[in-house]
This record gives sequence, structure tokens and C-alpha cells, in this order.
Amino acid sequence: MTITKDSKLGEIFDDPRYLEIFDKHIPGLSQNSMVSMAKGLAIKYLLKQPQAKGLGFTEDKVEVILDEINKLPVA
Repeated sequence: MTITKDSKLGEIFDDPRYLEIFDKHIPGLSQNSMVSMAKGLAIKYLLKQPQAKGLGFTEDKVEVILDEINKLPVA
């Protein structure tokens, strides 16, 4: 399964390998209470939120994260 900006955050956080990649690039993001409430939202939507940048959730970082996730072997 390819993870894109249309993927929901919860889909990504459900896979520990993906979650580890997110936390490597944006430490602590997965533990943030605001983020845990947004698991049903698509990444592209979250990137448009003003709070995202303050958490380090930026377009550039998301591109790197998605690239790294999509290079993983299918589980």
C-alpha cells in the first residue's frame, strides 16, 4: 500500500514501522494530544492547519517521511 498525502494519519500511526519514521523526523509528534485527535484526517488537510508548522509537521518533512515509508518492504 502506498502512503500519500491523501492517507489518514491513523493509517500511518497504526503501523509501528511508519510511526517510528514519523517520530524520527518529528520527535514527539505521535505523543502530542492534538495529533492523536486528528487521526481520522488526511495528511494533506493537516498540512493546511496553522498549528501543524508549529509542531514541525511541514510539507518538506512530510515529503521525506512519505518517501522513506514507501521504500519499506510490504509487511
